[in-house]
Amino acid sequence: MFRSIPLLAFFLSLVTAFSHGQTQAPGVPLPGYFTDTAARLGVTFTGTAQHTPSKYLLETMGSGTAVFDYDNDGLLDIFFANGAPVPDPAPKGYVPKKSGPADWNRLYHQRKDGTFEDVTEKAGLQGIGYGMGVAVGDFDNDGFEDLYVTAFGGNRLYRNNGNGTFTDVTDASGTGGSTTPGEQWSTSAAWVDLDNDGLLDLIVLRYVKWDWEDVWCGEHREGYRAFCHPDIFPAIPALVYHNDGHGHFTEVAQKIGMGTPGKGLGVAIADFDRDGKVDVAVANDSMLEFLFHNKGAGQFEETGLLAEIAVDGDGRTYAGMGIDFQDYDNDGLPDLVITNLANQKYALYKNNGDGSFTYDTYSSGFARMTLLHSGWGIHFLDFDNDGRKDLLVSQGHDLDTVELNFPQLHYKEPMLLARNTGKGFVDVSKESGPAFAQPWVGRGMAVGDLDNDGRLDAVISTNGGAAHILHNETPGADGKPSGNQPGNHWVTLALTGHTSNRDAIGAVVKLTTAHGAQFATVSTTGSYLSSNDKRLHFGLGADAALPSLEIRWPSGIVQRLDKLPVDRIVPIDEPGRAVEQTTRAKIGPGEAGSAP
Repeated sequence: MFRSIPLLAFFLSLVTAFSHGQTQAPGVPLPGYFTDTAARLGVTFTGTAQHTPSKYLLETMGSGTAVFDYDNDGLLDIFFANGAPVPDPAPKGYVPKKSGPADWNRLYHQRKDGTFEDVTEKAGLQGIGYGMGVAVGDFDNDGFEDLYVTAFGGNRLYRNNGNGTFTDVTDASGTGGSTTPGEQWSTSAAWVDLDNDGLLDLIVLRYVKWDWEDVWCGEHREGYRAFCHPDIFPAIPALVYHNDGHGHFTEVAQKIGMGTPGKGLGVAIADFDRDGKVDVAVANDSMLEFLFHNKGAGQFEETGLLAEIAVDGDGRTYAGMGIDFQDYDNDGLPDLVITNLANQKYALYKNNGDGSFTYDTYSSGFARMTLLHSGWGIHFLDFDNDGRKDLLVSQGHDLDTVELNFPQLHYKEPMLLARNTGKGFVDVSKESGPAFAQPWVGRGMAVGDLDNDGRLDAVISTNGGAAHILHNETPGADGKPSGNQPGNHWVTLALTGHTSNRDAIGAVVKLTTAHGAQFATVSTTGSYLSSNDKRLHFGLGADAALPSLEIRWPSGIVQRLDKLPVDRIVPIDEPGRAVEQTTRAKIGPGEAGSAP
């Protein structure tokens, strides 16, 4: 994260007038409506993020969150990673330890009435160390979602036992991360089948080489200390664990071409060149961003500069933090977005289809609405079901003293909701409900349809503060704000792999309606330190029919279905290689979820 702000104050004042970007035009129906329902639904999590006079870099980061269905009851549950107490001063080699229930990671189970109960202790997920990120994936293909939790001071792999409990299999699996002092800071992680063998492998980002150094950063004459810039600390390669299918993993980052040292905070996957092999993008802090191109046979090449996503439109590096990798313009090519700190503008890259990207931040309208803001978790989502992917961002600066010298910037910030008009993005935050009026120190964000009503919700973690649930009560096409009014149609696809990994992570779906095609990649990763619902959600606008659907599974199998139902959750199984791949969907009410 960028710890100093070099732009002159007069420039900041000049851009303040247009920094929020375009807003919803007068007279246009309300674009969305979100409320914070965390407390009402029983989610009372408050993160531990101790702030010390020494200004340790770890204090700024926050922890992540996940939405996933751990007990297969059809309802999404919520997990939070949590920090731990930090002594001041902390000796070199110190590993934070959780001191009690206030520091535990937390698992909330969703009851049938939509409220949540804390089942952390029963599940065995209290955790260790200073928790950072979380990744969800069924690594053993047994039909139950497993959890990988990163931390400063020891990562943990929890196998889902299928009975509401988890077993710590870190030591047996070999996925604990480095124990070398200075190399123990892991951040985001991703489950993805890197070599298409039907087994999920694990990518674990690391931030910097850091060991509680007593480094004074800031102006001595001002009399206060500041958080150090990451340039002071060396970069470090990610860890990549290959799944052998027998409960054990082997670290292979250097062997497969993913051992380039970085300062990784966010990771996302997609097949950007549509060659049938999944690629990996990494958001790095204050250095070149990475794009690992999959060359096949499990081998990768870092091509960020060649693909023109390594820097911004002015050729500068920035504080890459959150990330997402989906097709926002419905041209069949996954695009990339990366958040950063104020004065840098969030980076939006449009996929050109020739192996390169165009920096689209300016022409899309994204620059004006993000220039004075600091973003972390980010996700492409169609919040209003109009068939175009919008952007939701959790925001907040990393410097708790930023307003002392730069009153235009803020430590606490409201969320950002940017609506995709088909010709660019429009800031509709202020018009989209009370949840966007509250300033938070936003960090992690996970997206999924918590109540299965066909509208995507979000869970937000903050740095040392309360968690929030943005419940989507967005009006339909008629503009009426009540939940049962007719509106835009939708479909959610729940894919299950058989030859491919069971979660179908890496599968690419093309959905075609009377108004054109949409594309999406199955993934739980993206955002910042967080894990999203693996189900694919599509808004259909006014289309009440879904004529055709094509799925390219990671195994290479291409499956085509026609005449699917809409306004419901549709389960789809990967067929065997020997069966006819073009089928008419035969899904009855008992086989698919529908909106309540």
